[in-house]
Amino acid sequence: MPATKSSSGILSEGRREDREKIVAMLSKAYWMEIETVMSYIANSTNPDGIRAQEVIASLREDIQEELGHAMQYATRIKELYGVVPGSQQFSPEQDYLQPPERQSDIVHVIKGVIAAETGAIDFYNEIIEATDESDPVTNDMVIAILRDEEGHRRLFEGFMREYEDLDDRRS
Repeated sequence: MPATKSSSGILSEGRREDREKIVAMLSKAYWMEIETVMSYIANSTNPDGIRAQEVIASLREDIQEELGHAMQYATRIKELYGVVPGSQQFSPEQDYLQPPERQSDIVHVIKGVIAAETGAIDFYNEIIEATDESDPVTNDMVIAILRDEEGHRRLFEGFMREYEDLDDRRS
């Protein structure tokens, strides 16, 4: 650490343990975003069918936003004297976002996105709670990212309702 480190706040030497916990949480969030980007690329490329086009377009927009979130997490990790993890530290966790067997199964993709966004929302709320009093900068950043994730989930819940309505009309 530099000799000119802050004497108070999250960057102070006395807050090292708190800072390391926050960096660990931010590293997990970083990987969640990176994994989501990989899965959104696959799920915005593989689907077939006219009804999949709106979902594909939304995922392609979300890729850039999720990548931006990963960049924000990486920057904050560095600001907190952490080291942004490299690819060999990556372990996939998002089974629900794996491409479906049938490329026309857009409902599988929608459900996977809802699950991913819900997981992010839940974890980002944990970060917000953990940083509420100790790290207002990280707290503000994660609150802004949380808003994006809630918007993504809401959009895909709407897509799901539309497919459920179609199924109800067929019954």
